[in-house]
Amino acid sequence: MRTQVAIIGAGPAGLLLSHLLHLNGIESIVLESRSQADIEATIRAGVLEQGTMDILNNAGVGARMQAEGALHHGIELAFGGRRHRIDLTELTGKSITVYPQHEVIKDLVAARLAAQGELLFEVSAVELHGVDTTTPSVSFTHRGEAARIEADFVIGCDGYHGVTRPAMPGQGRQDYQRTYGFGWFGILVESAPSSDELIYARHERGFALVSTRTPTVQRLYFQCDPADHVDNWSDDRIWAELHARLENNDGWRVNEGRIFQKNIIGMRSFVSTPMQSGRLFLAGDAAHIVPPTGAKGMNLAVSDVQLLAQGLEQFYRQGSEERLQGYTAAALKRIWRAEYFSWWMTSLLHTFADATPFKREVQRAELECVVSSRAMATALAENYVGAF
Repeated sequence: MRTQVAIIGAGPAGLLLSHLLHLNGIESIVLESRSQADIEATIRAGVLEQGTMDILNNAGVGARMQAEGALHHGIELAFGGRRHRIDLTELTGKSITVYPQHEVIKDLVAARLAAQGELLFEVSAVELHGVDTTTPSVSFTHRGEAARIEADFVIGCDGYHGVTRPAMPGQGRQDYQRTYGFGWFGILVESAPSSDELIYARHERGFALVSTRTPTVQRLYFQCDPADHVDNWSDDRIWAELHARLENNDGWRVNEGRIFQKNIIGMRSFVSTPMQSGRLFLAGDAAHIVPPTGAKGMNLAVSDVQLLAQGLEQFYRQGSEERLQGYTAAALKRIWRAEYFSWWMTSLLHTFADATPFKREVQRAELECVVSSRAMATALAENYVGAF
């Protein structure tokens, strides 16, 4: 089979890129190793920056996000027995929407299928060929039969463990990585939200986060040992830990409910450059990962594919590769800013095993500065809403 752009991976990056290309009259085929049911059921974080919201709305896939997503105008920082609100909208003129990633995926899948886009699920044995030529191809197995796609470009949106990043040539490649000595224990809870806005809490026992997914589902996290196991945590033990880390003397309490999912996620920062070689380009987690503290992962993926869509549009309409050749440089400006912010938020709010009493007091003092200085609060707000 033949197409203009072969896209590996049907996460938000791959699906949105395919849709943006379709809107510009560019053909694509998306390959995904999982089933449609699997990608639509994998519950992931969903804090959408103002720019991401605008891109989804302009692409015609934001109606359900606007109807069902929770528009937030601020966040709260909790430490020292008090909560402090950062007014994102007052400080930046922008806001965020809490709308789960799997709901974004559902909207994008529906849009691609409505446009008769080619999405091939449950493919295996994916291999890339000739990406250093102008006639790359992708071989794979689908429904038990071997197949091949010939394309002008191959875009890797298949995540850190996918096949596209290892296909990049090693010469001239640079990987940057930091692994943190803690993880997040996350739960999904059937209950009304505990707060109208996200609460980021620093406590001597460790970080905790209050978020939401829907009006009837909460997402809660607390800092843990990444080598721990969910079976070691009974529901009673989880609630005791969350109450201890989050509650102060103001009468506010975390809403409890039935816990229907538990998981532990590691914390790391990762960037691989360059994000292109020949006719192969990487986007999203295939090229970079951020710790979730800054809520940047999906937003970076959306930013990447918007740049790629603009570059591919220029190629097919004007015959120019200027934007495609500048893709890595343009993307990295945003990526490193997000890596910095995510590292900063992580450093600001978590407890560290090697922290001296001096370091702990400096951390507390920095939090005090953030909530008492308009300049520092504005810097946090600008980075959080993506106003750059």
